[in-house]
Amino acid sequence: MSGKKQHILIVEDDPTLNEAFSILFTKERFEVTRAFNGKEALEKLKDKKNNIDIVLLDLLMPVMSGLEFLEAFKPQEAGVPVIVFSNLDREKDVDEAMKLGASRYMLKAWGSPKELVHLVRDTLEA
Repeated sequence: MSGKKQHILIVEDDPTLNEAFSILFTKERFEVTRAFNGKEALEKLKDKKNNIDIVLLDLLMPVMSGLEFLEAFKPQEAGVPVIVFSNLDREKDVDEAMKLGASRYMLKAWGSPKELVHLVRDTLEA
C-alpha cells in the first residue's frame, strides 16, 4: 500500500457513535469524512475531491435510511465498498442490504472496535 491514507465515509446518525467511529479511524490513520444520513452521504460521495475509498453505513437514519442510500448509490457500479454496521439483525435487513450492494454486514452489538477496523481493512484489500 502506498503512503496515501485510505479515506472512509462514516454514515451514522447518532452523534456520539459518529464521533467515536471518527476518532477510531483517525487513530488508525484513515482520512475520515462524516455524514449523519444517507442523503448527506450521497452529497459527500458526489464531491469527487473527497475520493472516498469505503463507506461505513448505519441502516436506521432520518432523512434517508441506509437501505435507501444503497439503492440510490449502487456501490458495485460506483466501485466503492459499503460495510453496513447496524443494530438490525433481521435476516430480511441483511439480505436486502446485500442485494443492494453492501460488501459486508456487521452487527454493532457484536463488533469490537478492533474487529471493525480489521473488517474495513480486509474489505479494502479484497
